[in-house]
Amino acid sequence: MEVSDVRRRLRGAIEEARRHAADRRTRTDEATRAWRQLLPDVIVPAFQVTQSALTGEGHRFTVSTPGETARLTPERSAHDFVEMALDTARDVPAVMIRSTRGRGRHTVSAERIVREGGAIAALTEEDAVGALLEELIPLIER
Repeated sequence: MEVSDVRRRLRGAIEEARRHAADRRTRTDEATRAWRQLLPDVIVPAFQVTQSALTGEGHRFTVSTPGETARLTPERSAHDFVEMALDTARDVPAVMIRSTRGRGRHTVSAERIVREGGAIAALTEEDAVGALLEELIPLIER
């Protein structure tokens, strides 16, 4: 194999990597803009409505917004929580829902995608509440 052939292929690979990085930055910027609008307008209200409903059923939770996330935490345990956040470390940015709960000395964590890519901007309050309720079941079944 000739050095010139390897260099030509290497230049092609470098150019492809640059295009991929530019596309990824564009996707991340779009998702970040959508998330910054969704967080105060859709996500936090969904968490507050859920908190109010939980209180009505005798389950005391608090809503907080650490950083660029929304978090629902039971008052009896600051280590347990359910949160929704934008994950831009992925190739395709995604809104993730994460939960952490303690079982004795063990901590159980779960994470799943709620929406990703261009679908992030279409996330509704109903979608957020639905995802939140699915993750809350283990915290309230005790």
